Amino acid sequence: MTDPDEEFTEVRAEPINDEESKAAAANRMRQQHLYVEETVRQGIARGEFDNLPGAGKPIKNLGSDPDPDWWVKQLVEREQIVLLPRSVQLRKDDAELDDLLDTQTTEDAARRIVEEFNERVIAARYGAPEGPPLITMPRDVEATLEAWRERRAARVAAARVAAARDVRRSRQPERKRRWWRRRD
Repeated sequence: MTDPDEEFTEVRAEPINDEESKAAAANRMRQQHLYVEETVRQGIARGEFDNLPGAGKPIKNLGSDPDPDWWVKQLVEREQIVLLPRSVQLRKDDAELDDLLDTQTTEDAARRIVEEFNERVIAARYGAPEGPPLITMPRDVEATLEAWRERRAARVAAARVAAARDVRRSRQPERKRRWWRRRD
């Protein structure tokens, strides 16, 4: 004997039309909550929800005033995102520009970085002011690249001196030290 509450679906060989398809989709949507509830009940029975992180602890900021941007604030806090006004960000970028240029190996890459920085400064100067006043000025591309070339040449020379010193040390025989003598 069959249960009258149990639904049977018949298997068809011919394709169903659009109306039947829409009706079947609507029926699935009406019955979806039953599937979800059954899946959760089975998970509870298997113990999949036991010992979850935060179990038994109060929900953070539950009693505070409702804030529609709570999730953005938590994201900023969790990911430690720093949002600065454009003028302050440009000051920071200007202070770090030489260090960024020193990581570049070609003049074209360094030139692109300086030109992009200048474009951002000019766009901020002609845009609507926001935050503190903008005091950052565009950089002179050629002067900045000349300073980059000098720093790069100094780094290359220092690396050559260090490499030559390492070669000399590797060629010198290791002197046998006595255990009672101090190391130099």
